[in-house]
Amino acid sequence: MSLFDLTDEVAVVIGATGALGGACAVTMAEAGAKIGVVGRNAERGEARVQEITETGGTAQFFSCDAMNPDSLKACHEAVTEALGPPSVLLNAAGGNDPDATVTPEMPFENIPLPAWAKVFDLNLVGGLLLPCQEFGPAMCKRGKGSIINIASVTSHLPLSKVIAYSASKAAVLSATQFLAREWATTGVRVNSITPGFFPAEQNKKLLYNEDGTPSDRAKAIFGHTPMNRFGDPSELAGAAVYLASEKAASFVTGSDIVVDGGFLSQTI
Repeated sequence: MSLFDLTDEVAVVIGATGALGGACAVTMAEAGAKIGVVGRNAERGEARVQEITETGGTAQFFSCDAMNPDSLKACHEAVTEALGPPSVLLNAAGGNDPDATVTPEMPFENIPLPAWAKVFDLNLVGGLLLPCQEFGPAMCKRGKGSIINIASVTSHLPLSKVIAYSASKAAVLSATQFLAREWATTGVRVNSITPGFFPAEQNKKLLYNEDGTPSDRAKAIFGHTPMNRFGDPSELAGAAVYLASEKAASFVTGSDIVVDGGFLSQTI
């Protein structure tokens, strides 16, 4: 058995319809896991399932709203019936709201409370709290499980402009460590992955000009990233496989794996 063999594991990937969650889902399937592709967009979900199955993997799409406890409960039951009891949960859902972004036209003191709350709901409530409440206790009862949350470089150092996003992602890191302590003796491991900068739909407008050239913000990121480039989603997936593997990461909990091209290692 390979150190990173996920055969017989059932992995629920919430947000597998997105770039980062999708890359992790595909790679975990290649390692042998059966994948529950979970999201709200059925078209993207079925496309991800097809991508996995065409290379010999096993996957099924499950429509779910991670902000709705009843929807998560129904998803859990459906995954268990179709694929088996989940042993891996990857929380890859989240996002930002432009209305919570600080700009000259929108100074910090004018950020509307609904926009601030929406970002925390996306990243902390739907992106961690509710899925962990639904899937975590069942894993604890079975005495086995790996929960992987997606943090951010903003969990460690707040970025300019995106104060709500930075604060909510810092909370994700804190909550991950709390749950790791809470469930440490049950056989359930709780860890996080900190991605650097990976272009996706949610940050595309900040990173590229309308003509497709890198924005000033992107150039600043490159200047702060020793590898001088953005990451590719596939480069995040290895960390997910490692944390999902009971054999490879059996004594790893409460940890955060940084995949950022060196961003956090550099100051000036």
